[in-house]
Amino acid sequence: MACAARASVQTRTVQTSDGQRRRLIHPAWIVAAVAFLALVGAAGFRAAPSALMVPLEEEFGWTRTELSLAVTVNLVLFGLTAPFAAALMARFGMRRVTTVALLLVAGGAALSVLATTPAMLVATWGVMIGLGTGSMALVFAATVADQWFVRSRGLVVGVLTAGSATGQLVFLPFIALLVEGAGWRQASLLVAAGALVVVPLVLLFLRNRPADLGTTPYGAPEGWTPPVRSSGNAVRTALSTLRRASRSRTFWALAAGFAICGATTNGLVGTHFIPSAHDHGMATTTAAGLLALVGIFDIVGTIASGWLTDRVNPRILLGVYYAGRGIGLAILPLLLSDSVSPPLILFVVIYGLDWVATVPPTVALCRELFGADGPVVFGWVFAAHQIGAAIAATVAGTIRDVSGEYTLAWFGAAGLCAIAAILSIAISRRAQPLAAAA
Repeated sequence: MACAARASVQTRTVQTSDGQRRRLIHPAWIVAAVAFLALVGAAGFRAAPSALMVPLEEEFGWTRTELSLAVTVNLVLFGLTAPFAAALMARFGMRRVTTVALLLVAGGAALSVLATTPAMLVATWGVMIGLGTGSMALVFAATVADQWFVRSRGLVVGVLTAGSATGQLVFLPFIALLVEGAGWRQASLLVAAGALVVVPLVLLFLRNRPADLGTTPYGAPEGWTPPVRSSGNAVRTALSTLRRASRSRTFWALAAGFAICGATTNGLVGTHFIPSAHDHGMATTTAAGLLALVGIFDIVGTIASGWLTDRVNPRILLGVYYAGRGIGLAILPLLLSDSVSPPLILFVVIYGLDWVATVPPTVALCRELFGADGPVVFGWVFAAHQIGAAIAATVAGTIRDVSGEYTLAWFGAAGLCAIAAILSIAISRRAQPLAAAA
């Protein structure tokens, strides 16, 4: 069947006026569509802990800090796996790595229903799902764009990033409803099923590179030649790239800004928005619906950001995005209550548009400044994103346990966004030595 799919893509051509035969649809878009579904399937569990935190706290008596620890391990592994995953995809291909990643996510979500101690949650939520989601993450989007597209790369990264973030949030209302009606274990099994159902599509339709179909990337000019495929050790490639990139101030500016991005999305809002709203008397399903709304507007914001990245200086875009996010976080404590108000809806819309709009310009800067090593460099920058998220998840949980509220966490995150905006605007315009070495 895979061969038939390959043949069908290759033979969908039309005769043009100049006698040439051209495809009605470039196979790059089919690969991008399958990658989108894979990212959605893997993303479901990344938001699930925020909906499952209160039920687990009530059933087992575990503290927010203990529950946040499992999320922290997940986020750290999610980030640290990314650069190695980028190198593994270069070495073994996207299809193999993506299939194994989806199976890890499904296995971790399914086995979490057996958890009776926080340590078991760390093993399933943290280790298995962290490794699985990290093996795809946003470096998968960057790799697809770099392998399959020459034109519209920013747009493709925006669409795939939206798939990842939206999958993370759109699952929430269903998870919350299942938690209330059937229990948190059934919700975990739903996430496992969501990851598993995408595996056959990946095996059938995802291709590692255009040469596998005898074609060139979308928008490739005449005379385009494919880059040399890496045959080295994936771990050595990832570590050597980090060693060279870490000598550049620009790398650290990108990493610091993206760490703040992770802290203010996955770490703080993604993990603690629902528990914080619950503290104010809001129903869990209502709060989950608001986060799902964030996911819907994230689709618009991230795709628009990808389109803008092809046309506007990405440094300016990042500065605007971080500044707007900081303003939203600063006013959020004033908006939370036991009901949904118009100002809170406005916050959700704006925050949704900004949720991961930072990814396309960050990917573009890694490619612009670090050349062919851009995807692996972005993997390490993304690792910083998840380390920031992990720290924020634990710190916010501790602030809640100590003070009884999340207010200090929201204000602190707003201040960090101001720092990220300044760092982003000041990023160098010169290509880095790593690019010249490549």
